Amino acid sequence: MAWEAEEGGERESAGARAQQQQQAAQRINPRPRPPFFFPSRSPNPSSAMEHHQQQPPPPSPMENNSKPPTPSSTPTSHLSTAPSSGLPSVPPPRPSPSSSSAPTTPGSRTIYSDRFIPSRTGSNLALFDLAAAPSPSSSQQAAASSSGSAAPAASPYCTLLRAALFGPDTPDRVTSSAAACSSSSPAGASPVGSPGSGNIFRFKAEVPRNAKRALFAGGDDEDLLFPGVFKAKGTGPRKIPRSPYKVLDAPALQDDFYLNLVDWSSHNVLTVGLGNCVYLWNACSSKVTKLCDLGVDDTVCSVGWAQRGTHLAVGTNQGKVQIWDASRCKRIRTMESHRMRVGALAWNSSLLSSGSRDKNILHHDIRAPDDYVSKLTGHKSEVCGLKWSYDNRQLASGGNDNRLFVWNQHSVQPVLKYTEHTAAVKAIAWSPHLHGLLASGGGTADRCIRFWNTTTNTHLSFMDTGSQVCNLVWSKNVNELVSTHGYSQNQIIVWRYPTMAKLATLTGHTYRVLYLAISPDGQTIVTGAGDETLRFWNVFPSPKSQSSDSLSSIGGTSFVRSYIR
Repeated sequence: MAWEAEEGGERESAGARAQQQQQAAQRINPRPRPPFFFPSRSPNPSSAMEHHQQQPPPPSPMENNSKPPTPSSTPTSHLSTAPSSGLPSVPPPRPSPSSSSAPTTPGSRTIYSDRFIPSRTGSNLALFDLAAAPSPSSSQQAAASSSGSAAPAASPYCTLLRAALFGPDTPDRVTSSAAACSSSSPAGASPVGSPGSGNIFRFKAEVPRNAKRALFAGGDDEDLLFPGVFKAKGTGPRKIPRSPYKVLDAPALQDDFYLNLVDWSSHNVLTVGLGNCVYLWNACSSKVTKLCDLGVDDTVCSVGWAQRGTHLAVGTNQGKVQIWDASRCKRIRTMESHRMRVGALAWNSSLLSSGSRDKNILHHDIRAPDDYVSKLTGHKSEVCGLKWSYDNRQLASGGNDNRLFVWNQHSVQPVLKYTEHTAAVKAIAWSPHLHGLLASGGGTADRCIRFWNTTTNTHLSFMDTGSQVCNLVWSKNVNELVSTHGYSQNQIIVWRYPTMAKLATLTGHTYRVLYLAISPDGQTIVTGAGDETLRFWNVFPSPKSQSSDSLSSIGGTSFVRSYIR
């Protein structure tokens, strides 16, 4: 029995020595492992091997006292075969990173890793502002130039994309980003984006203000984001089309500065006086209707719609004022109070004011049986401009005597007199945005647009336009106004108030632009001239989208030329 125990301990010692020699041989020439090998979660490869290996039971005191075998007594077959104890073969130890990354020689075998680690050598992390691209050395630049390859981050596309996503590389942003990196990283840690950093995908400490708008709705700093490439929407002055979207031929449209032959109703119907006839043009259906014919002995000198858009007043060359029901094309009444032609008309609810060459202004109440209820005197020449304020409390009148008068509802004499103009005052417009703000324009010898505060009776400012001012109208949607001009440029100008900056100058008429009206939605204007054309322009934004540069129009934006009769 003692011999058997001594022989068994000798066998076990020989098996352990054979296993150690086999492991030493595998370290010298390790055998290949399968690509998907998942080791145990041990701190190091040696401990992993020891973890999987079943340790033999501790030897008994009898075995410890036995004499260890000599190398010559160990069988040679134990060096190449598994131990006789029946333990499974132990996988080779996990190679160190230095050995796996070392270049392989023709005589060495491929060493597989225990897991997949993606290679980030081709990643363009500099594009996402994770780290500044290192400056290549002279040898690297020479190698890149010889191979014909360039860094991806240096391409114009990458530069624009990086600017669009993160904004321009301003010094303050770089400083704040560096400070955020230093505050979030521990002492002695490598910078973010460096090979030794583990905090690659992090939240930026601060997003530039212009970077937030770079991809959404544009911003004010689009030149910094894309210098010379494109302009973001919604920035800069509003774009106004420089050509009319519709042109109507208007034969026999008179070339007379003192007449008012075009008006646009609240029901979207345009009325035009052509010769001795009055025509209605429906802006929705483009239908033309002949309202009346005055005969060969009379001509149309002025037209004006009531606020509700159903009644139309017509002033004639013989001094008559006719009231028509446009919906039924029926004349309601005729008032013969003026001795000469009636060139200006203005409505105030049921009260109609008319200005004539006889220098008088008459108030007509269409509900009263009398032709007029009051007469206003003060002008020394023909009255060619009349406008009621939006609150219907003040009436402004302009005449060929270069005078601008303001009247109240009950006065027969002007309450305010302005004499700064040096030519006939036909262009008159009240501001819908500021109470008591009045604009007026002078004729050829004056060429100025003047602004008045009728509440404080002060002259605010003036602008020399360089040409005859024929008409003025304020926008209902924005604080802007349009002026039409005659000698010598025949242009249409859109102004921004109060800076009086020119937003657009529209040309196309070959004669003086004597007539002007605005659509009920406040976006479109129509102009008429002695060239016998009516031109429709999109100049103002809609009330709901004042900052939008796309302007809706009546009848579309396609160029159309047709006849009004």
